[in-house]
Amino acid sequence: MNRLQMIIPVIFVALIAVASSIYIVDEREKVLRLWFGEVTAEINDPGINFKVPVFHEIVRYDDRILALDTHEAEVTPLDDRRLLVDAFARWRISDAKKFRRAVGSGGVDGARPRLERILTTNLRQVLGSVTSGAILSADRVSLMNQIRDQSRSEAEGLGVEIIDVRIKRADLPDQNLAATFERMRAEREREAADEIARGNEAAQRVRAQADRTVIETVSEAQKESDIVRGEADAKRNAIFAEAYGRDAEFFTFYRSLSAYEASLKGGNSTMVISPDSEFFDYLKSAEGR
Repeated sequence: MNRLQMIIPVIFVALIAVASSIYIVDEREKVLRLWFGEVTAEINDPGINFKVPVFHEIVRYDDRILALDTHEAEVTPLDDRRLLVDAFARWRISDAKKFRRAVGSGGVDGARPRLERILTTNLRQVLGSVTSGAILSADRVSLMNQIRDQSRSEAEGLGVEIIDVRIKRADLPDQNLAATFERMRAEREREAADEIARGNEAAQRVRAQADRTVIETVSEAQKESDIVRGEADAKRNAIFAEAYGRDAEFFTFYRSLSAYEASLKGGNSTMVISPDSEFFDYLKSAEGR
């Protein structure tokens, strides 16, 4: 009985020792094994591994892609229009040993401020080399790629790989919005005034052309009507002349009858004329002469 009581604690201690010497590496992790603070091994393959209890320290890092959101940064492009820019990055630990030497025991939380400084510095440098129009246009994609490439080369010293960089927002500061909107309004009003002036000029040209066409058309019609009237008058005169030439006495008689018809009407005024006037020749002649 006494021997069994002695064996049980020994077995218990042995089990504790065995359990403390085993550790499991997950496939989503990078693991470093340290001996009194010095890295002795980097384990990237998942599975069961062994260590010396107490003397070995196991440090685990997330091997997945991590997110980094930067604080709002003020950027001054080439045209001196200040912008407030928010960006984010996707990154992962590529070299666990180098990462441990760079950040020490701070781990991922210790690396974030340093990565943010790298990202913000390159953000200001790249966006400061172009105009605000390029930042707010489709050229933003190439700018983000430049920021990513420059940040990636600097982050290699931390054992980190920058996978992607994206600009979430690029806005004007509040104090500049009113002035910017005023400039935009003035520009639109100037463009509207130019369009109105061009429209008035085009309308004036159309009206002038229409007036000219009207004058030319009326003049041409008047000319044609005068020609037709003149030809008709000439034909009429020719007919009268021909009729007069055939029978002058009959033509004189016809003209006299027309004069009687026009003058001797009930509504006419009283005529004072000598009875022996030639006007009454055909009225007082018994032969009609």
